[in-house]
Amino acid sequence: MAYVISSECIECGSCISECPVDAIAEGSPYIIDADKCTDCGNCAGVCPVEAISQG
Repeated sequence: MAYVISSECIECGSCISECPVDAIAEGSPYIIDADKCTDCGNCAGVCPVEAISQG
């Protein structure tokens, strides 16, 4: 199951550079493309506000 970004996202950008498959797009909040997400969890590990979790 792909990771998702909640409304707690502060749009800091730290997750974007951690995604090895470029599945995260800027927005408000940022969006993870479920078809591209490989469930690696890198994004969740760097989120300073814990806004990313498995969906």
